Amino acid sequence: MNYRKYTQESINVSEIGFGGWQLGINSGWKGMSEQDAIDLVRHALDAGVNFFDTAPNYGYGTGEIRLGKGLKGVDREKIVVNTKFGHTNEGDTNFDANYIRTSLEGSLKRLQMDYVDSLIIHNPPFEYLDGNNNNHYEILENLKEEGKIKAYGASLDTYEEMKLLLETTESKVVEVFFNILFQDVSRGFNMAQDKDVAIIVKIPLDSGWLTGKYNENSSFEGVRSRWSVSDIKTRAGLVKKIKEILPNDLNIIQAALRFCLAYDAVSTVIPGNTTIQQLTANLKCAEEELQDNLVRELEDFYLTEIKALNLPW
Repeated sequence: MNYRKYTQESINVSEIGFGGWQLGINSGWKGMSEQDAIDLVRHALDAGVNFFDTAPNYGYGTGEIRLGKGLKGVDREKIVVNTKFGHTNEGDTNFDANYIRTSLEGSLKRLQMDYVDSLIIHNPPFEYLDGNNNNHYEILENLKEEGKIKAYGASLDTYEEMKLLLETTESKVVEVFFNILFQDVSRGFNMAQDKDVAIIVKIPLDSGWLTGKYNENSSFEGVRSRWSVSDIKTRAGLVKKIKEILPNDLNIIQAALRFCLAYDAVSTVIPGNTTIQQLTANLKCAEEELQDNLVRELEDFYLTEIKALNLPW
């Protein structure tokens, strides 16, 4: 396992991290028992993973509870835990600054921890990212001083969101929507490096599209039902072209994860894992780097054939 810089206050983190959305009950994934969830976390630890991402709304709080149980007994100084604020454990949203402390205290209780390494605002409306017009960031600074968090920031999807946050706050962590099909935030990578801001890459496999398991005839339920027939056809066509770009000895999952890790600004990538087999396969993807010429080719493909499409998430 390779490790990369996170924040000034934390240890270096595994470049493949553990996304904890799948651990909770009713999280939108196939059902996972509590023991399976704990075993998955512990297998990740044994494999060298030390970065864990979660949130109050993952399984209505059960994601944090199960992650906490999986991490119980581990030296707290040897792991890095990121949780969020804004989407509540009751399934609604509450971005009110006065709710930050209540939300964090709930997360700490469920995780069985005294602090988290980072607390980020969970995909808030654009205006909440402006540190000049919100008191969220003063409260977050207070929580840092109290030792309940080591750093803060936001989970976001676009360069404009990232730019506003980094120009108006002292945020040191961003969780960004970035993959071969969505490269907009990469325009802010240099800014993040200049400001010593850690980058967590979310949705690196584009909700399953960059695993190669979907095609134009695929149908979806739950949160993935957001895609129209036209959206599915468009994405399937793009994935087919990406596969044609890749050499025969490189599958699309390997390419997708290695593409994200090709950027020095990225601290860690958090693919979803529902089984130990998936986790093991994802970890193996990081054993080799993507060649520079292939990175450039995938960047060019985005600029010439994807960017103007404004693909829906």
